[in-house]
Amino acid sequence: MDAGASALQQSITLRQAKKLVQCMAHEQSFLLLSPPGVGKSEMVYQAAAEAGLPCRSLLGTQIAPEDVSGVPKIVGERSVFCPPRLLLPEQPQPFCLFLDELPACAPDVQKAFYSLLLERRLGEHALPTGTWVVAAGNRQHDRALVRAMSSALVNRVTVLNLRVDPAEWLDWALKAGIRADIRSFITFMPDALMREVPHDPEPFSTPRAWSQLSQALDKAEASGILNRDTRRALAFGRLSAEDAAVFCALADEAVGTLSPVESYIERPDTLPSGETARWFVLNCIRQNVAAGRLGKVKPSAIARFLRSLPTEHQLHLLTDLVAQWGALGADKAMLALLRKVTRA
Repeated sequence: MDAGASALQQSITLRQAKKLVQCMAHEQSFLLLSPPGVGKSEMVYQAAAEAGLPCRSLLGTQIAPEDVSGVPKIVGERSVFCPPRLLLPEQPQPFCLFLDELPACAPDVQKAFYSLLLERRLGEHALPTGTWVVAAGNRQHDRALVRAMSSALVNRVTVLNLRVDPAEWLDWALKAGIRADIRSFITFMPDALMREVPHDPEPFSTPRAWSQLSQALDKAEASGILNRDTRRALAFGRLSAEDAAVFCALADEAVGTLSPVESYIERPDTLPSGETARWFVLNCIRQNVAAGRLGKVKPSAIARFLRSLPTEHQLHLLTDLVAQWGALGADKAMLALLRKVTRA
């Protein structure tokens, strides 16, 4: 693997990126890159608010070069460029300058940002001391409105590739009032928080999509119009189809708030009675075992849990994971029997 490919794999979470921005954005310009819907913009506004800085933003898809460099004004016998008030306010107090969708800017606009990103200057005018400069945008392979960025621009910023961290999002979601059924679903299916950008322009699951679905369901519920059909319409209109289908199926069975996977292992009698919900929980347990994410459970509880299940469910959990279950404390005799069955 070459150095360039290795660099592309380096990523950090939103929380880590916020700490870096708050630490050094007054001296170094940042460019935050991620798929759509991760929460870049909200993180920048939150970081600035915590630092006591007002945040002023420019949207890359809606600005022209003169919106950055300013327009000329005749002073005496000279032409002087007057930067816009948004970038150079009359009161020279520090602020956070947020350049949203920078990769979507036209080449002339990108060039206009060169001195701003590196020297914190607009022509002969310097930004107020302590001002942050933070840019954000999507990547070329995200199928968003993105243009090729010049090497000169990239070399003027610190590029931070962001990734979604389910634990961070769940912590934020609890404080933000995201619905309990959505938080429970993401706890069980963390991969559903962020799906790959689809090839065709269709809904797909992102942190933003789940947040907006929560708001929509709350409004529909408050208006008395939330039922099976409206829930499905809203979910399939926001999420990846596979996530919307499972989320709605669980809601149809009135599963409510799901418990941690470990509690179902310790108390198999609490497994959901509905077929869809039961298979969903079992599949989540399997994923946790496969990924090594299962919390501490006594070996005796592991063995008791597996013995309590019908053979069909045992096979689903154990196929290709016999060694992992054995390491957790599954009964050796039962594992040997099931190994023979799966080979048959």
